[in-house]
Amino acid sequence: MSFYTEVKDEAALIIPADKHCKIAELSAFFAFYAKHAAGEGRSLLFSPENEQAYRKCFTLLTKAFNIETEFLGETTEGLREYTVFSSDMPEFNKVMSAVSLNNSAQILARDCCRRAFLRGAFLSAGFIADPNTGYHFEITVSDEAKANLLIGLFEGFEIKARKSVRKKQFVVYIKESEAISDVLNVIGAHKAMLSLVEARIVKDVRNDVNRRNNFDTANITKAVNAASRQIEDISYIRQVEGVDNLPESLREIAEVRIAHPEASLTELGGLLDPPVGKSGVNHRLRKLSEYADALRGRVKSEKT
Repeated sequence: MSFYTEVKDEAALIIPADKHCKIAELSAFFAFYAKHAAGEGRSLLFSPENEQAYRKCFTLLTKAFNIETEFLGETTEGLREYTVFSSDMPEFNKVMSAVSLNNSAQILARDCCRRAFLRGAFLSAGFIADPNTGYHFEITVSDEAKANLLIGLFEGFEIKARKSVRKKQFVVYIKESEAISDVLNVIGAHKAMLSLVEARIVKDVRNDVNRRNNFDTANITKAVNAASRQIEDISYIRQVEGVDNLPESLREIAEVRIAHPEASLTELGGLLDPPVGKSGVNHRLRKLSEYADALRGRVKSEKT
């Protein structure tokens, strides 16, 4: 089972205790999930393809308004099957009046209702990516006003959401892992929230290990390249004029470096008598490099 399905299944099982929260969640279903049918009268179509929302909607209708599912018929539009909630039913006007976003100030007055509304919006038109592959949460809506409503609700929970346009629809999305974790907490999907946090911790640890390994590898490569250049410089000095004319400190470090090509600067310093610190060793090797460059310059000048 995908993480997306697990989150939706968990959210679908949450039934608010209070009627006002049930109405708030239904309001989201009617705003983001229901489709208006053309023709005589008024009717709303619910696609059974979104199984979690399909079942949750009927559960809330039953518990909030005592509407039994047998009152709801079925029809076919094209090749897709819908369940219809129509104006032929005596409860239609009562339900539509209660859940209409025209009453959003009243419906969303309570913190618990805002949470229920966001949960219904996610079940209706939401998507969440598997945190093991990436962080992405979104809700797709039909118009900008609804997108702005969702963004405002998220901001009320100190969650930064953004919007974009995709195929003539508005997408409210969040890409930060901590913010997505906060969303799951807000809609009550606590098991999913813990799974996301666990995945984030594992990913962070793995990335930290990789960064450390990359850092160590880069340092090793840098040290090997530096040692190779040092040995090349010392070999050139020995070949052209020998090391006897070098100051004692440089002659000593040259001999130690040639004898121990794989040693670190700290290890080279420990081999000197008396021992020299890392910065002292680095200073002497740099002097050797400068001497070798100057010697190359003189040899080149003499040849010309």
